[in-house]
Amino acid sequence: MPRPSTTQQAQKPAQESQLIDLYEHPGHLLRRAQQISVSIFLDELGGDITPVQYAILRTLSNHPGIDQVTLAGLVGIDTSTGATVCVRLEEKGLLVRKVIPHNRRQRALNITPTGEQMLSDLIPAAQRLRKRLLSPLEADEQEQFMHLLDKLVRGNNTESRAPLASIKPAAGDSE
Repeated sequence: MPRPSTTQQAQKPAQESQLIDLYEHPGHLLRRAQQISVSIFLDELGGDITPVQYAILRTLSNHPGIDQVTLAGLVGIDTSTGATVCVRLEEKGLLVRKVIPHNRRQRALNITPTGEQMLSDLIPAAQRLRKRLLSPLEADEQEQFMHLLDKLVRGNNTESRAPLASIKPAAGDSE
């Protein structure tokens, strides 16, 4: 009996039993959750800002004047990505980068009034994003999910190629 061609195999939908192992891998589920989150983000917040740009603006709003290396650590991105995204945000007029006088290789970052206004305007959309993303869960499950996700991220922070800097222990954790 001839074997089906690779094209025929690719066109044949995978049986659930063949995929069950994949859906038991936390990494796969986290990747799918990220895809879903980005899709909802773009739906709610529009295409004018990316999730990473939003994270950078939120961080700068709370930590004005920090340098690009510190920003990358707080957001959890590599420094070259952070620098590239900051250039784009500066081109959009949402942040300013200024050379730090005592360290001319570094840039101090500040969100502009336009950037602050954009963040303010996006608050309702960000709240809708959170609500939509967590909507399959009951209120107590949402709280538990966020607690466990935070614990997972904190517990594995050093495994990342771009670990978060200055992670403080969660309330109730002992160190």
